[in-house]
Amino acid sequence: MTRDPRTLIRLARENGEETLAEPMDLGLRVRELRKERDWTLEQAAKQAGLARSTLSKIENGQMSPTYDALKKLAVGLGISVPQLFTPPKRDQVSGRMVHLRDGEGQKQATATYEHELLAETLTKKKMLPYRARVRARSMEEFDGWVRHDGEEFLYVLTGIIRLYTEFYEPIEMRRGDSAYYDASMGHNVVSVSAEDATILWVTSLA
Repeated sequence: MTRDPRTLIRLARENGEETLAEPMDLGLRVRELRKERDWTLEQAAKQAGLARSTLSKIENGQMSPTYDALKKLAVGLGISVPQLFTPPKRDQVSGRMVHLRDGEGQKQATATYEHELLAETLTKKKMLPYRARVRARSMEEFDGWVRHDGEEFLYVLTGIIRLYTEFYEPIEMRRGDSAYYDASMGHNVVSVSAEDATILWVTSLA
């Protein structure tokens, strides 16, 4: 099946969409932060400059604190206000991993590139890594610029390429050379070596 590189990136983004998180329980979050510090209600209230009864009502969901109270809480706990509404990072560790042997990636061919998608089975990715064999030999083979949201990293694996970008002079790149660029800027790659060059592309999806 022939797909434009932009289609591959769009599909990867769609497959990686996160479901909306449940609203954070502020009272529970404040209690957890207090207990992490091994503080009593009195100690936490004193640190935040709030009355013990006020802090107790916040923790039990009996009071919606003003922004001023939220600022005092954050300062007292040594965190920023947004951190009061976000779960701790350790709760977000998933330990996900996918491993591929050479040549096991999903193949997708276009008129100008032959892509091998890497980590295709991993959903909700933040990056789209893929290896590409560059078939194109001139800019005339492209239907205009390739452009899409996000940032992109390119690394030359074999051969020689010429990287064309919308706002810069073309760059000739050889094995081991790399480039990192704004992918919303038009960009195309052609092979200038006798054989088709191969490159590694990593595109941000977030």
